[in-house]
Amino acid sequence: MKFFVLAAVFAVAAASSYKAAEYAPKYEAKYEDVTYAPQPYSFEYDVQDKESYNDFVHSEKSDYNVVTGSYRVALPDGRTQIVTYKADASGYNADVKYEGEAQYPEEPKYKAASYPAPAYSAPAYKAPAYPAAPAYPAPAYKAPAYPAPAYKAPEYKAPAPAYKAPTYSAPAYKAPVYTAPAYKAPAYKPAPAYPKY
Repeated sequence: MKFFVLAAVFAVAAASSYKAAEYAPKYEAKYEDVTYAPQPYSFEYDVQDKESYNDFVHSEKSDYNVVTGSYRVALPDGRTQIVTYKADASGYNADVKYEGEAQYPEEPKYKAASYPAPAYSAPAYKAPAYPAAPAYPAPAYKAPAYPAPAYKAPEYKAPAPAYKAPTYSAPAYKAPVYTAPAYKAPAYKPAPAYPKY
């Protein structure tokens, strides 16, 4: 247990005395706010895809302070939306116009197809003709006759056997004679004489 305590003390002391290597590079992050002067630009693109019904045109240009542009887009109701806009220090202004008239075609009414009910006639089944069951005569059963057995008692001839009980003679028992043992007390020797110091 003492060993573990000493090891923990040495580990804490070593950790507190740790010093980073002097050759380790040091980095300092420096950020600079870079502002770029506004640059003039202009672009234009046109998308027309009949399969996806996309019809879109966008153009825009800018000088140092003012941005102007316009775009056209085909709406689902059949009209074309035209937006012309201008953005400057006072804000964003847009002029929205529409070409064409909105059309909402009536959807065709769906009529469920009518199918005639099938004519089903049940098949006619004819019951099969089975032959008549054969006639079986009842069997004639005759109970067997058992004759009573004739029992004849055995005959014993006289005279009856004479039984004679056996005679037993009582055994003669003689008690044993015990002689008391002669006990002699042991003779003890006097204790030895120990030297005096």
